[in-house]
Amino acid sequence: MFWAGRDDLAEIRSMVDCGQLGLGPDLDLDAAFMAQWKSVLAMQHFRLATVVCSFHGESYADIPAVEASVGFIPHATRTARERRAFEVSDFAAALGVASIACHAGFIPDDRTDPDYIAVRDVVRRVCDHAASHGQNFALETGQEPAEVLLRFLEDAGRGNLKINFDPANMILYGSGDPIAAFEALAPYVVSVHAKDGDPPPAAFPGQLGIERPLGQGSVGIPRFIEALRHAGYNGGVNVEREIEDQRQRMVEIRAAVEWLRTLI
Repeated sequence: MFWAGRDDLAEIRSMVDCGQLGLGPDLDLDAAFMAQWKSVLAMQHFRLATVVCSFHGESYADIPAVEASVGFIPHATRTARERRAFEVSDFAAALGVASIACHAGFIPDDRTDPDYIAVRDVVRRVCDHAASHGQNFALETGQEPAEVLLRFLEDAGRGNLKINFDPANMILYGSGDPIAAFEALAPYVVSVHAKDGDPPPAAFPGQLGIERPLGQGSVGIPRFIEALRHAGYNGGVNVEREIEDQRQRMVEIRAAVEWLRTLI
């Protein structure tokens, strides 16, 4: 489950007892905020598997916006975003969470590209900081083909660098077949999103695909669940639904959870 508000937790807890916490960039991760989360998690008997980090200035309006603004790619914000990743790691550690995650941004295909080298070095430092807390640092998939991401993981050379696999993102960005991508990356996958969507429209280059309710897009969720089973994956399956209508979002998440229980 992917969510970001304490007020939602009671409803989420009526469906599942474990999930991921998404932290917006404007949140002050101070002692009071941490104490509030400790209290509500204990009250609801809810376990966090991952804390997911996002950054100021990121835009997912279309593919060019993502390329220019997301993750550790933008030069001007790179240092501040690295610092924020450290803060999220510290916050997660205080809550006893053993994994953090984020989008690193569009990783260049060329290993000699200065942005590739800079992002690799930032990721190494975030991994080292997370390792000091006994945590994994998971990169979310979708913005590059599986083979590019796999080579980046190997090049970074950190044992706690892992994957938060999102099958729909592979389709939304036009980055490849999600089942084949999962099979290639499976040794690194520590968490997955259950999300669905359709490819970008061919008539509008640069547009992202369209997210759909689970089971109504092009992922092939039953095939994806079978691929998880075949690979021996035993982590959580976290429903993610990104729409503005919060009430409809909860309706669709509940339906997705109930359907997934028939598949798993």
